[in-house]
Amino acid sequence: MHREDDYLQRRKHLVNLSDEELHQRFWDLANKIVDPLLELARTHTSPAIEQSVLLRMGFSSLETREIVQRCQEHELLGKGAGHIVWKLAKYHKIGTREAGLSLIGDKAEQNWVDVKRLFQRGV
Repeated sequence: MHREDDYLQRRKHLVNLSDEELHQRFWDLANKIVDPLLELARTHTSPAIEQSVLLRMGFSSLETREIVQRCQEHELLGKGAGHIVWKLAKYHKIGTREAGLSLIGDKAEQNWVDVKRLFQRGV
């Protein structure tokens, strides 16, 4: 069986693009492919998935359960528990473990105020 190679025909629309334009086109197409996956992940999470993420970030199962529960109480689970911890750590310039524990500690409410503010502003 002989297959006609149509590579030259299929690449005609790319011939006049510079390396920089080809690079940009690649990333535009890559993002176009990944965007639906990100949306699916955003809308289809669960406490078990979020606990799993936190476990991999170094939290104990008891800590993950409490962090995820607090995310649910504040209606932020869809943002991702690990994402919340990471964003808070970055905002306060502290480690992720310290940030996560601050969401369940004595001063947790102020930190949840900060988290809500971060996600409202898109910081």
